[in-house]
Amino acid sequence: LIKRRTVANEACDAEKVSVNGKPARASYDVRTGDVIEINIGAKPLKVKVLDVREFTKKEDAAALYEVVQ
Repeated sequence: LIKRRTVANEACDAEKVSVNGKPARASYDVRTGDVIEINIGAKPLKVKVLDVREFTKKEDAAALYEVVQ
């Protein structure tokens, strides 16, 4: 969703990322069923986590979440 880890860390520090309605820290362990909101850029993104895996292929990553809004 956010392509670079440093950008994701900065977004969390600036409270532009929330999980289940609460501000997220970069160290948060995402769980199945979590709703993540990202408020970067002109269009906010809200997704629901469908599955969490330790490793996955880039092609399969989109199947691990669904866009809610």
